[in-house]
Amino acid sequence: MMKKLAILLMLGLALGSQALYADEKSGTQSFWDMLRSKLESLTPQKKVSATNATGGVRGAAVASEDVYWKNEATGQTIDSDELDAFKKAVKLVEIGDKPQAKTAFSDFIKKYPDSSLRKDADQALALASKP
Repeated sequence: MMKKLAILLMLGLALGSQALYADEKSGTQSFWDMLRSKLESLTPQKKVSATNATGGVRGAAVASEDVYWKNEATGQTIDSDELDAFKKAVKLVEIGDKPQAKTAFSDFIKKYPDSSLRKDADQALALASKP
C-alpha cells in the first residue's frame, strides 16, 4: 500500500513539474508566436482614391451565400505603412535589439493611436521593456 502511494506521489510530482515547466517556457514566446501568425493573416492595403462598387442582377439564379464579397475571405485589412512599421518593430525584438524595439513600438503607438494593432503594440512594448 505504501509503495503504491509513493509511486502515485512521484508520478504526480513528475507530471506537475512538466506542466509548470511548459507554462514557464511558453510565457512570452507564445505571445510572439501568436503575433507572428496574426501579422501573416493581415492583408496590407494601400490608400487609393478610387471607389469600388458591387452590382447584382435582380432575380439571378445564384444563392446569396454564393455571392463573393470583396475582402470577405482575406481577413482583416490594414494600411500597408502601418503594417510595415509594426513588422519592423517585431523584427527588432526577434534580432534582440530591445532598446530600438521599444522605440519603434512607442513610435507606432504615437503615429497610429487608433490602429487595430494598438493592443498588441502596448503588450509588445511592455514585454520588450522587461530585462
